[in-house]
Amino acid sequence: MKLIRFGTLGAECPGLILSSGRRIDASGFGSDYDETFFGGDGLVRLAEWAEKNGERAPAVGDDVRLGAPLCRPSKIVCMGLNYRDHAAETGAEVPTEPVVFMKATSAMCGPNDDVIIPRGSTKTDWEVELAVVIGRKATYVDERDAMDHVAGYVLHNDYSERAFQLEHGTQWSKGKSCDTYAPLGPFLATKDEVDVSNLDLWLDVNGVRKQTGNTKTFVFSVPVAVSYISQFMSLLPGDIISTGTPAGVGMGQKPPQYLKNGDVVSLGISGLGEARQHLRAYP
Repeated sequence: MKLIRFGTLGAECPGLILSSGRRIDASGFGSDYDETFFGGDGLVRLAEWAEKNGERAPAVGDDVRLGAPLCRPSKIVCMGLNYRDHAAETGAEVPTEPVVFMKATSAMCGPNDDVIIPRGSTKTDWEVELAVVIGRKATYVDERDAMDHVAGYVLHNDYSERAFQLEHGTQWSKGKSCDTYAPLGPFLATKDEVDVSNLDLWLDVNGVRKQTGNTKTFVFSVPVAVSYISQFMSLLPGDIISTGTPAGVGMGQKPPQYLKNGDVVSLGISGLGEARQHLRAYP
C-alpha cells in the first residue's frame, strides 16, 4: 500500500494511493497513521478497508496539499556517513559501526512544502535519503529479525545547516532540526512495495543534478541499522530511521555550494515518488 496524509498543515487527514494511481480519502477508516496504528494491526485493517471501500471513497485532488505521510513519531534517528562516496567527499573515514544522531520531529513537513532557511543560516545543505518507518517495537533486535519490525519506507530530504552542525559546538542534531528541515513523502510505501536493497536516489538543485546513488552501496543495510540502533534505544512504532545520503551534498561541491532564498530542490527515490521544495528565507 501507499499511505498519504493530506490537507492543511496541522489538520491532515489519512489517505491512500490505490494501485490505479487514484488518491482517496481514508478518513472513513477511522484512524490516523500514528504509533497506535503502526504498533497494532493497522496496516492489515487498512488493507481490508481499502479492499471494501477504496473504489467508492472520496477522491483527493492533485491540487490538494500533501503532508508528511505519518503522524509525528516519538523520534527521528539519522545515520551519518552511510555511503562510502559521501564519507570520501567529507574527508571522513568510512565508519566501522553506524554513526547515529537525532533529528527533532518538529522539523517534519510535507514533501512539497516550502523549506524555511533559519535566521542566521549561511550553510543550508541538501541530503536525499531513504527513511525507514518502524512497524513494531524494537528492543535488542537480532539482525535476522530486524525486517519484522519495519512497516515501510519514505523519501526524506535531510536538510542540514552545516555551520550550526559543525561550527557551533559540533552538535549534529542542532544543525539538522530546524523547522521544515525534514520534508517527508509524498507517500509511505509498505515494505512489500519496494526492494530496499536496490533503490536509486537522485536530487537536483535548480534543475542541475547534484546527487545520484543506490541503496546497494550502503555501508550498513536496513537490517543492520534497525538491529544496531535497537541495542541503544527502543524503536517505537512509527519511529523513523533516516539511512544517510550519497555523495553530492553542497558541502562536498568544489567550491562548497549552499542553498539560498528562491532555490528549488527536487528529489526522488525509485518506487517512493518525488518531491519538490522551494527555499524561503526566514521572514
